[in-house]
Amino acid sequence: MLRSIQRLRRHALEIMDAAISAVAPESAVKRNLRLKKNILCAGEHELDITRFRRIVVVGAGKASAAMARAVEHELGDRISDGLVVVKYGHSVDLKKVRIKEAGHPVPDIEGLKGAEEVLSMLDGCGEGDLVISLISGGGSALLPMPANGISLEEKQKVSRILLACGADIHEMNAVRKHLSKTKGGLLARAAYPATVVNLMLSDVVGDDIDVIASGPFVPDRSTFADALKVIERYNIEQDMPEVVIKHLEMGTDGAIEETPGLGDPVFDRVVNMVIASNITACRAALEKAKDMGYNTLVLSSMIEGNTVDVAGVHVAIAREIIRSSMPVEAPACIISGGETTVVVRGDGLGGRNQEFALYSAGLISGLEDDVVIASLGTDGTDGPTDAAGGIVDPLTESRGRKRGLDLNHYLDTNDSYHYLSTTGDLVKTGPTLTNVMDIHLVLVASGSYLK
Repeated sequence: MLRSIQRLRRHALEIMDAAISAVAPESAVKRNLRLKKNILCAGEHELDITRFRRIVVVGAGKASAAMARAVEHELGDRISDGLVVVKYGHSVDLKKVRIKEAGHPVPDIEGLKGAEEVLSMLDGCGEGDLVISLISGGGSALLPMPANGISLEEKQKVSRILLACGADIHEMNAVRKHLSKTKGGLLARAAYPATVVNLMLSDVVGDDIDVIASGPFVPDRSTFADALKVIERYNIEQDMPEVVIKHLEMGTDGAIEETPGLGDPVFDRVVNMVIASNITACRAALEKAKDMGYNTLVLSSMIEGNTVDVAGVHVAIAREIIRSSMPVEAPACIISGGETTVVVRGDGLGGRNQEFALYSAGLISGLEDDVVIASLGTDGTDGPTDAAGGIVDPLTESRGRKRGLDLNHYLDTNDSYHYLSTTGDLVKTGPTLTNVMDIHLVLVASGSYLK
């Protein structure tokens, strides 16, 4: 069994690698932004670049530096100026576009400086300018310019509270948009009347463009009232800084201008394009698994919910394959993607993918069949750790017991990182420079397949 499990684990990592490679930001940009003589083709849109006085590149997110490299390859010296804000350790070599590294997921002073500079660059743009915006997951935290009267420290506290309470990305961004000068279409307002081509790597379920990095160039569908409802829903009003609640209440009452929404003229010259998303990665994983001989099924690229609940469903599917060869027979590869949430109860170290893996390990412990379950963040960083996620099998819990570890204790304290590190089940890829949420794999193989 040990040899067959080891082979299954190798297969899972190869499938994950194919999924992540398919959403490499440079490839995604090159598929969607091409210069043919003096015509810049952005998807189905064509722009004569001789009409523009300047081309300015701005962006934010874990993938924005790699995206900028592809734009430089295409436009070269035609770029007049540029700045992208990335998470620490996510820089690449660029010639025309400057890089600012900053904090994520909790914003810091470097992000504030970067946001101020991006906003200043856009304020200086006019009708004769072309702005190319490069937005990816993490962009919201990396452009932390608080609204008037709110400090960066208070904004940081809001981010920590929202992360800890289990709010999903849509809810978090509804709040963050209304505490900011850069989100919820406000960068489009700053750039107007310049022409904007906004290229996005989606890290949100359903690819809602107003949620990706809090939609800095996209009409905002949320309101101040929606932001207040999120705080009420999770009963966290007493934890929030008083000035934040007051700001949201003033906006709800109309004392502060609402973020620009559908129909606002600031979006008349904005082209918004999603150039890669989770389903892109899932499809690549499917093709790789098929090539390796697996009967393969993609459940969904829009998986949400509590991490342990979602993990339990995936384990149930593995057991169904073993029992009845449904929904596909072994050798089977079940693929899903999306973004789950973790309710923090303890003070351990981990992330949603590591918790997914650890909870799964407990459910499959002792199975005599060949099963491997893996969960990885496509950005290579799961939570505040240096791991992308975890990969587990029916022997994971026994490896832990031999080292004196109680799996349930580590789940109760949200300390999946240290458990999986001890058992050799962490997956560390380093920063992948892309981000399209998470990929989950369930591999079930018959003994004959693995011989």
